This record gives sequence, structure tokens and C-alpha cells, in this order.
Amino acid sequence: MAMKSKVLIVGGTGYLGKRLVKASLAQGHETFVLHREEIGVDIEKVQMLLSFKQQGAHLVIGSFNDHQSLVKVVKLVDVVICAISGVHIRSHQILLQLKLVDAIKEAGNVKRFLPSEFGTDPARMENAMEPGRVTFDDKMVVRRATEETGIPFTYISANCFAGYFLGGLCQPGFILPSREQVRLLGDGNQKAIYVDEDDIATYSIKTIDDPRTLNKTVYIRPPQNILSQREVVQIWEQLIGKELLKSSISEQEFLEIMKEQDYAEQVGLTHYYHVCYEGCLANFEIGDGAEEATKLYPEVKYTTVEEYMTRYL
Repeated sequence: MAMKSKVLIVGGTGYLGKRLVKASLAQGHETFVLHREEIGVDIEKVQMLLSFKQQGAHLVIGSFNDHQSLVKVVKLVDVVICAISGVHIRSHQILLQLKLVDAIKEAGNVKRFLPSEFGTDPARMENAMEPGRVTFDDKMVVRRATEETGIPFTYISANCFAGYFLGGLCQPGFILPSREQVRLLGDGNQKAIYVDEDDIATYSIKTIDDPRTLNKTVYIRPPQNILSQREVVQIWEQLIGKELLKSSISEQEFLEIMKEQDYAEQVGLTHYYHVCYEGCLANFEIGDGAEEATKLYPEVKYTTVEEYMTRYL
């Protein structure tokens, strides 16, 4: 049986990063978690790192400001997965990965790099609106640097994080579902794809030693989770045994509201616009140069939208 790759997680204490650490350990990979030496008094982060250590992960010190520290850490592993934030309402650090690409290039031993993607496929968003397109543009800069350097890669397109979308019934600015009312974006009929964050991590780790996913984009498209906002609302209504009061916000109204927000909010709302008004996640077929995770790994039992929504009851 082939040896499992040693894995370095960058951004391991973040929203998705902590799940990637857990999934990597669960699938039997020797797992390394990068952290800065100067954590200060961030006690939650320290305790999370210590819990990783108790679960068997190695804590390794390195910094984006210290190239040689990155090279040294990268030389310990076979696979590098980056999960630093690309969400503007948290922090947007996508281009920091260029320093990681330089370290991987110098180390020369990495068999696979998974950059911080995990959302909408940026290669399909060349016509995205300002200011939200910055997320896709920056991810494409990292892709080009990776490919020009010849680093083997896998790009994960995981569509909508369930916590951000399902919790608020696909309404921007809400992360808990109302039992009274909901605003539909347009007619609420555009399909999107919702994936449990733990499932994103599980599928991502599955790809790293799989020759079928080498130098490809892997889309996570659980068939039962390809639903419209209206269908998500219907599932919630069935769970609570009550119909919500519905109103609608037109495309034009949405764009007007967006203009009044600050920059970080506008970036996020642009993404909602493309997903919920244009249907950018589900309006194309996956081509020959890509793979779909639930077909590659049918043994993984993914969380359905209905199962996910029960946690809010």
C-alpha cells in the first residue's frame, strides 16, 4: 500500500483550516500545522493549536515575512494546503500565497499544492463585477504563478459554504434562519450548490494522493444540494412546519443597495449577485479537464441541505 503524503496546512486555525487539519488527521496523514511565533495573547488560537497537537499534529513555526522559515517547513512535507482567508469581511490575504509559491519552488520537493480557493471557480469569473472580482483576479494570479513555476496542483471549487448561505436562507447578512419571513433574491429560482464545511475538508484531503486530480480543478457538487433559494426555504418550512412570509428584492434594487455599502460588504454582495441572480455555480457542465468530487469518492456520505438545516431547529 502506498504511503500517505505528509501534509502541511497553512491557515490551520481558520474557519476552513481547522476542518482541514481534522480531516487530514482522520484520513491518516502525518499533518503539520504552520503558525507564527508571535501569536501574542490570542488564547483561543493557542488552545486550538494545542488541541491539534493532542490529536497528533505537528506544530511548526514559520512566517510569510521569513522566506527561509517557509522553505524549511515546506521541506518537511509532500503536500501543502493553504486555507488563508479570501473573505473581505474577515481578511483578504490571497496574494500572500505568492510567498508560499516561492518557498515551494525553492524547496523543490512538493508533490501537490492546494492554494486557497474552495469557493467559486475563478477561471469562470473573468466577467465578474467590480469590486467583487478582486477575489477571483487575485486567485488567478496565484494560479498563474503556481503553473508557471511547474508546481503540481489541485484546485478545489466547493461552491457555497453551508454556514454562510444555508443559515441565513441565502440572504446576505444573515447566518440564522428566520421562522417568520424571508427575502428572495429575484424570483429565488436560480440554482446554487451548498456544501457542508466538514465535507469540503474531507473531499479536499481525498484529492491529495489521487492521480486523477493532479493538475485539475475538482468541483464539489453534491447532487442533492443543487438547489434554488426557494427550494432551500421550502426545506426549512417543512422542518419547522410553517410557511414563511416572502418578499422579493429585484436585481436593480439589490445593485442599488450594494452601492451604499462599504468596500468589504460590496465585495461579498457582488458574489451573492453572481450566485443568486446569475446562477454562476450551476449553469455549466464540468468539462473533460476537471473532476467532480462526489463521483470520485462515492464512499463519502455527504451532508444534505436538509440534514444541515436540522441543526437550526
